[in-house]
Amino acid sequence: IKVELAPVFKKKKITFIQNKVVKFKPAENKVELADGSHVDYDYLIIATGPKLAFEEIPGLGPNGHTQSVCHVDHAGESGQFWDGFVKEPGPIIIGAVQGASCFGPAYEYLFIAETDLRKRGIRDKVKMTYVTSEPYIGHLGLGGVGDTRGMLERELRNKHINWICNAKVDKIEAGMMFVTEFDENGQEKKKHELPFKHSMMLPAFKGVDGLMGIEGLVNPRGFVIVDEHQRNPTFKNVYSIGVCIAIPPLEQTPVPTGTPKTGYMIESMVTATAHNIREELDGKEPSHNPTWNALCLADFGDKGVAFLAMPQIPPRNVQWASEGRWVHLAKIAYEKYFMRKVRKGISEPGYEKYTLKMMGIFRIKKKA
Repeated sequence: IKVELAPVFKKKKITFIQNKVVKFKPAENKVELADGSHVDYDYLIIATGPKLAFEEIPGLGPNGHTQSVCHVDHAGESGQFWDGFVKEPGPIIIGAVQGASCFGPAYEYLFIAETDLRKRGIRDKVKMTYVTSEPYIGHLGLGGVGDTRGMLERELRNKHINWICNAKVDKIEAGMMFVTEFDENGQEKKKHELPFKHSMMLPAFKGVDGLMGIEGLVNPRGFVIVDEHQRNPTFKNVYSIGVCIAIPPLEQTPVPTGTPKTGYMIESMVTATAHNIREELDGKEPSHNPTWNALCLADFGDKGVAFLAMPQIPPRNVQWASEGRWVHLAKIAYEKYFMRKVRKGISEPGYEKYTLKMMGIFRIKKKA
């Protein structure tokens, strides 16, 4: 699942600098790199992704007592841990902590793990618990999409998986997770001490170190502030796309949850940004707005759930969810298709664009 990017960029005649940005300097139109050098720009697109805020909860993360799948190296380590775990199985806790905004991978990991345990014939030896800051199962930081609540609750029941919603993880020690459960009014309901032998908990996100504290560019959490064109309102030659942008939570929940930024939604940000910079180069004002539509496939190892939300954040023009083995097969096919696009340096093949167009799914909003 890794791709060597330098040859891909070379084919597109794009200069590729593999170095860490330690400080963004939008007032000077430059970025500072870890080796002390600077790169000047006319336009800047910030697409850093997030910093994983493991340090906000004692014992959370690969340097603590839980696994992660938020980085390719973390996923590899988690896979190695799993290989040892299945030889001596025990209780499992999967979920997402307070402030998390990306819940889909937690559900996928949970159900794929359950499927693997059944295939190995050791499911009966493993108590599974899903711990989440969501106010209810299937909320996903989006208030649910279609009947995701009913679908996912049914899957949890059918697979004998316990769950705790409105959960705040207080701390994690070796083999023990300390969780406070709240009621719908935000009042403390119950304290839990949950033993585990394997746990994967998704963390909250925040902006990368190089973005923190830049007034006018980012919010207090370090996420980049953008307008409807993906452009920063203070530094107008700066655009931002992806998980690093600031989107307010959909609603106030008893335990804080964030709003996810999903794959197709981000692709719509990318397309709008490219068109808007082209307009600026032509001396025009940006006029393209991303749709922020969400089209997601959640793989459960043997089947899965698909959902479409247009736009991702309510109120929506379209919301639809479906389940079945076809989703598992579609996810496998999509993974191969997406990785091929990356290796070839192709962003949106014509057949993809027109297939989605026939389904009424677009990256850019129609102009009035």
